[in-house]
Amino acid sequence: MNKDRSRIEILESEGWTKQFIANEPRLSEAVELYRETGFEVHLEPLPKVPECESCAEEGDADECRICYEGVEDQYKIIFIRPEKGETGSDEDLL
Repeated sequence: MNKDRSRIEILESEGWTKQFIANEPRLSEAVELYRETGFEVHLEPLPKVPECESCAEEGDADECRICYEGVEDQYKIIFIRPEKGETGSDEDLL
C-alpha cells in the first residue's frame, strides 16, 4: 500500500487532482466532460490493498477496495489538471 500511496503523492506533486473512481460507461463520460472543459485527464488503476475488516471503523476507509473485489480491473481512478497553457484563474469561471 505504501507504493500505491507514493504513486498518488507523485501524481499530486505533478499537479494532478484525484476526482473519483469509475467504470464504464461513466468513466468515458467523465473523461470526455473533463477534456471538453479544458482539463488533462489521467486514469490510474486501483491500487492493490489488503482486505479490510470494517471500513467504517477504520481511518483508511478511502483506501478500502473490498467493494471492487474481483472486478478491480474494470475501475480507474480519475485524476485531472488544467491543460498546459491554461491560466485556470477563478475569474475565467465568472
